Amino acid sequence: MNHTISILCDDQPGVMTRISGLFSRRGFNIESLTVGHTEIPGKSRFTIVVKGDDNVLEQVRKQLQKVVHVIKVWDIKKAEAVEREHALMKIKVTPEVRSDVLQIITALQARIIDSSGSVWILEITGDTNSVNNAFNLLSDYNIIESIRTGKISLKRGEQVK
Repeated sequence: MNHTISILCDDQPGVMTRISGLFSRRGFNIESLTVGHTEIPGKSRFTIVVKGDDNVLEQVRKQLQKVVHVIKVWDIKKAEAVEREHALMKIKVTPEVRSDVLQIITALQARIIDSSGSVWILEITGDTNSVNNAFNLLSDYNIIESIRTGKISLKRGEQVK
């Protein structure tokens, strides 16, 4: 079962190492990890997606709260959240496939953010399924290079935790 965990922490060197170490020492593979600054100066927020047993993951959560510089740890349930991923994809577009690729880009609500001759860089944003779908639809074309972020997530409504 996939679990999405959010962690608010001080923006200090070594915090990521300590947090990821807790997961690896217990045999959890981190499926996705994103970290970035928050609206609070000097604070960062992790969004971590892991597969695992509920009971073991509860132990990890409790231990995370004991890590120096960790302020708050909470689960984010998919039904209660807005989740997004972001991807950049470099694709070679020949004149023969140009109109097909443009149709796919329009259907995906993707954007061309750079076009250098026949090489385009696309920007794709959506939930995990939407980004996966974009990669599937464009896999028949010449994808030169790509990168995607991990999942980011916020709970709906005013409540933070």
